[in-house]
Formats: sequence, structure tokens, C-alpha cells
Amino acid sequence: MAYENPLASPDDLAGFRLEGDGAVSFPQGRMRLESLRPPEDGQDANIVLWCPENFGPDLTVEWDFWPIREPGLCIMFFNARGRRGEDLFDLAPRTGPYEQYHHGDLNAYHVSYFRRMWPSERKLHTCNLRKSHGFHLVAQGPDPLPAVLDAQGPYAMRLSVQGGDISFEIDGLTTFRWHDDDPLAGGKLGFRQMAPLIGEYANLRVTEL
Repeated sequence: MAYENPLASPDDLAGFRLEGDGAVSFPQGRMRLESLRPPEDGQDANIVLWCPENFGPDLTVEWDFWPIREPGLCIMFFNARGRRGEDLFDLAPRTGPYEQYHHGDLNAYHVSYFRRMWPSERKLHTCNLRKSHGFHLVAQGPDPLPAVLDAQGPYAMRLSVQGGDISFEIDGLTTFRWHDDDPLAGGKLGFRQMAPLIGEYANLRVTEL
């Protein structure tokens, strides 16, 4: 096990970096993320919370997820670092708008799940995998998560990257698999939310393969 964090108290977030106007709390003994700005502020209302650790390119990332309030969506960034190989925290400051992450000075993969912001997303639930720099949609699959009204959680999320093969599972159900012929190097992980969604997270576990 390369890294394990229960995300159960403020002490567990030592070194984490929050981008955007957000709040982190632990009302149920697990990490709750929410924006402090109204959704009418658009991209300026969205937030990202980065884990400070750097990981290698091949890894398995697992975490528990509870959706608390919708609409909105969640993203996990992974293998994130500067386009010239810099540590993510050494780049220019970011403040939450999505363009800073897909057309900024970093490379990353990002899987979006619990995509419930727009009517089209709520009509047909999918998980999307994108590769940046750029806004390249490289894989898509079904999202089995229920709406908040029916959600009971926790839902076990599992992301695997090995030799360019990327897969994503929710409660043991594979939503997509994709192979990258030019895989990104390792880097940091980050939790992103689109306002006004509130989500809770626990038991972050990273195994380097």
C-alpha cells in the first residue's frame, strides 16, 4: 500500500490544497466538500482538492463516495503534473474554473462520475474519461450510481492504471476500459466538484503497481 488516508478529520488533510472557494467539513466522520459560492457564478463556483502526494504512472486508486446534494458532478484527477514535468504545486495558482485544468499548464487524466448537472446528464448517466492537455474525451461508460434521493452509500470507487490500460469501477461494476498508447507520467490526485453538489469521501487508498 503506497498511501492510505481515512479522510476522517482535519488532521488527515495536512498538506492538501483546496482550489476555489470551498469548505471542507467532517459532520459524519468523513470528508465533506462543498462550494461556498452559488452555482450562478458558473465555473468560478467550482472547487478542486488536491492530495499532496506524487504517485507513479501505474496505480490503483480506491475511495468511498456518498452523494449528498445534487445537481452537479464529481471528477477525480489523476497522474496530474506540469506539462514540462513540474510538480503540480509549483505551477501558477488555479482557482477552480475547469479551463485552467484542461487547457492550462498541466497534463492529467480526469474521470467524471455522478454527472447530474444538466438535464442531458440526468437523462442518461455516464462516466467520462478525458485526457489533458486538451479536452479529449477518450472513453465513456454507464454510471450505476442512483440519484441522491435513493443513494445509501458508501459506494466503492476504483480506478486502475497499468501500462496505459485505464479502467474504472463503481461497486465492482466496470464502467469503462481504455488503452492509452502514450500514457501520462505519474503525479497528483485531486477531487473536483461542480457547484452546488455536495459530496462526501472516505478511505482513500492508493497502491502503486
